[in-house]
Amino acid sequence: MYATSRAISPLNQMQRRLSSPLVPLLPHLLLPFFTRRIDPITVVIGSNRCASLLVLGSRMDHHQSADKEKESDQIRECCGKGACEFNAGTNRVSERLMPHILNLYASHATARDFEIYAANASFEDPLMCAHGVKQIKSAFYSLSKVFSESSIVEYNIKEKMESQGKYEILIDNKQSYKFMGRNIDMISLIRLQVVDGKVIRHEDWWDKKPLKNRDTVNFPLVGRLIEAARRGSMMVTHAMMGFGKDHSA
Repeated sequence: MYATSRAISPLNQMQRRLSSPLVPLLPHLLLPFFTRRIDPITVVIGSNRCASLLVLGSRMDHHQSADKEKESDQIRECCGKGACEFNAGTNRVSERLMPHILNLYASHATARDFEIYAANASFEDPLMCAHGVKQIKSAFYSLSKVFSESSIVEYNIKEKMESQGKYEILIDNKQSYKFMGRNIDMISLIRLQVVDGKVIRHEDWWDKKPLKNRDTVNFPLVGRLIEAARRGSMMVTHAMMGFGKDHSA
């Protein structure tokens, strides 16, 4: 509660500035400057259906002993535009996760969509680094505050089982945003690490470029500064979005 005194203290002035609806939008306002415009890609899909293709990751081998190894290293690919129509009964991890991922990027997320994440999951893109489900909620709930429209319009999925109960899912995709009447198209690579059916790590590589951090840049100190900037951006957004408070039904 603000004091009823007519004189406004410096602390109150700072609180009012931070309560501005523009503050949580700042990370996303930078999006057009971090992305380059991608020429539209025309994809022809008969009857607006998605073709599902199961690709075996191991080399073709005539020995029967190689069959089991192939099955443990299966890669599933699926092309989609706006939505993907999966074959029922294939029991692929990505089939269960993908509808929720589409909702997150389309600003249609509900509390149920975030149930795909483990409690200690992390999300990271070039602007933010979120730790835990509540911060991940704030990151995606803030999309609708900036963009009038957002969605994943095209994607290709590869799913690989690394060990029992552990999967890596790569989503090669094209994202589309509308900001102040301007369309912004961006290609990206979404990387999901899944353990026991829950996403423990979600990375979004814009232009398919690895995230910059202390391990990927030439100067570790610069990488640390980049990491700190992402965390700072996330904490401001998290506070302004009510610390991951779910939307009203």
